[in-house]
Amino acid sequence: MKKIVLTFGLLSGGIVSVLLILALLLMEGNTMDYDSGELVGYASMIVALSLVFFGIKSFRDNVQSGTIKFWKAMHVGVLITLVASLLYATTWEVYYQADSELRSTFMAKYTEHVTNKMKEKGASAVEIEKKVQEMQQLSELYKNPFFRFGITLLEILPVGILVTLVSATILRKKAVLPAEKAA
Repeated sequence: MKKIVLTFGLLSGGIVSVLLILALLLMEGNTMDYDSGELVGYASMIVALSLVFFGIKSFRDNVQSGTIKFWKAMHVGVLITLVASLLYATTWEVYYQADSELRSTFMAKYTEHVTNKMKEKGASAVEIEKKVQEMQQLSELYKNPFFRFGITLLEILPVGILVTLVSATILRKKAVLPAEKAA
């Protein structure tokens, strides 16, 4: 199981990390805004985490002789998700630390984005000021690398758990993509 978890976890984490860096580069070049970046980010997570399905299938076919129970599939999928998520969060942290401009402006730009969206939706000045104060508190917390790493994990982990849940439900049925028998 270890080899399958590491192989599919590292592949998934590698894909989502490369896509994260590409999205950040596009955002820095003003080619993409925060809303598009968020959409691209979550879409890339789903694409990369689709490898959870193939990891569970590989485990089912190669280790479990073509059958797997739901909870065992969940176990394998969550481990793959954890490996991918740790790589994703580490990539964000390394990039964040390496890019001094991003580090110095990220939270201010994000706060501006959030408050502009509130203004567009007709929020009151009181609501906007309350949000600015919340964002300032978040900005202080975000300076802590452990907090930042945890928040980054919370971006991807729910997506991975959802993909794992769907994959485990589908792959527990032997008839779904059965292993090919050797001739």
